[in-house]
Amino acid sequence: MQQRDAMGPDSTPAQQPPAADAAPLVGDLDLVIVGAGFAGLAMLNRARGMGLSAIVFERGDGVGGTWYWNRYPGARCDVESLEYSYQFDEVLQQEWQWSERYATQPELLRYANHVADRFGLRGQLRFGTTVLAADYDESADRWTVTTDRGDRVRARFLVMATGCLSSTNLPDFPGRDSFAGPTYHTGQWPHEPVDFTGKRVGIIGTGSSAIQSIPIIAAQARSLTVFQRTANYTVPAYNGPIDPDYEAAIKADYAGFRARNSQMMPAYGSSYPRRDESALSVTDAEREQIFEERWRHGGLPFMGAFNDLMLDDRANRTAAEFVRRKIREQVRDPAVADLLMPRQTIGCKRLCVDTGYYETFNRPNVTLVDVGRAPIEAITPTGLRTTDADYEFDCLVYATGFDAMTGTLLKIAITGRQGQRLQDKWHAGPRTYLGLGIAGFPNLFTISGPGSPSVLTNMLVSIEQHVGWIGDCIDWLRRQGKQRIEATEAAEDRWVEHVNAVADRTLYPSCNSWYLGANVPGKTRVFMPLIGFPAYAAHCAEVAAAGYDGFVHG
Repeated sequence: MQQRDAMGPDSTPAQQPPAADAAPLVGDLDLVIVGAGFAGLAMLNRARGMGLSAIVFERGDGVGGTWYWNRYPGARCDVESLEYSYQFDEVLQQEWQWSERYATQPELLRYANHVADRFGLRGQLRFGTTVLAADYDESADRWTVTTDRGDRVRARFLVMATGCLSSTNLPDFPGRDSFAGPTYHTGQWPHEPVDFTGKRVGIIGTGSSAIQSIPIIAAQARSLTVFQRTANYTVPAYNGPIDPDYEAAIKADYAGFRARNSQMMPAYGSSYPRRDESALSVTDAEREQIFEERWRHGGLPFMGAFNDLMLDDRANRTAAEFVRRKIREQVRDPAVADLLMPRQTIGCKRLCVDTGYYETFNRPNVTLVDVGRAPIEAITPTGLRTTDADYEFDCLVYATGFDAMTGTLLKIAITGRQGQRLQDKWHAGPRTYLGLGIAGFPNLFTISGPGSPSVLTNMLVSIEQHVGWIGDCIDWLRRQGKQRIEATEAAEDRWVEHVNAVADRTLYPSCNSWYLGANVPGKTRVFMPLIGFPAYAAHCAEVAAAGYDGFVHG
């Protein structure tokens, strides 16, 4: 289905961003925003509406953030399109028409570009620019931001809209650079299509990006060898064109739909909410029927079959075993099916959503290798070597994920009060207040930062909640005649303790996941996101209503 991109009569003409060879920026602004993904665009639009002078620095050559970089075959959102979209403008909600239940990467990128054009944001977007450092000047209450293109901009406020999944994780295998053929990372995919027709392809990893791309690559390649360390749970998407009647019903009450979603734990899924009963309170037959209904509906609402799947290990095992039975049904070779069966708690790693993943392993050109049993020893000029065998390929794909939530922030030399470096402050794990402010770093805000619900939610809802809170905070400071705001260490300590306490009441920390940073060697293992959007949003509102309790300002 073709994209139906309807521009409203009041659409703002596109503005051209600064040219790639433009002179370095030097000057003073109200606000510097780092990142031109959905968070950066929303923050810039809010800043413009407040009359703030602002610039967005973006290392890519276009908008879209994760949807700019992740162009691998099969890349698509795992939250339904009508929910994974902005809600700050009713005309935008009504005019944009999604073609599929789960939007593909190209469609999401078109949407991001439409928003940039629709709201005239391009004139304040500086592409192809990497922020190197940000230094806080206590005497002037200003941040100085420097980039790789020689920009040196001073600003009252600094907003890090760098994304939670924006720094790729590339394992340091011996000989990694020796492979003679082309290599790809799913998180930094080429902008032109990659044709695997007739190629022998190896892919390392079986996380979400691999689960989405493996069926498509397998359909093209002469052979595909999948190197799996840990099997992951995935449920079918049952994707397809959006039902026009369903779309019309949502758009007739979009405000109500959004409000209902905001009261869901993950800020999505009100059309198929979590059942308020235990998996252990029903008969085996009833439980099987409920799981089957969820499976046939497809997508992440599967984990809402019962209210205790992430709270009670016995309840969780009923869901895990149901999925394992589905794998046995779909994969013909019992030995391959056994390798594909996850053994960890279902949901402790982000549940994946797929189209034809398990069936792909019935293809004669697909081989599954267990590198948990026989680890990869080295990348070779012709392929790779495990402790068991040598493999030869024409192309090698790394589907090895991201240095999540903190990776990009810690690549920038951010220095706060008294010369404190963020890298030093976070050496034992990230510490924030509300996932928005950091003690010792005045006037710096992180959108969907560690300590906020972020990756456990519909990211667009979390982004807009943070953008709204930051905008309201800056407006309050202006009305109060105040120059700075900073989280206190006491509030930060209490918040970190709260985030950990909430996680410890669940099964989320029970396995090694990127929520804990366990996929990156040497990274301190701390559960980074906060579980539960509605309570979090209510608490943020209470903090603001109390004159920004937990912050000092002056």
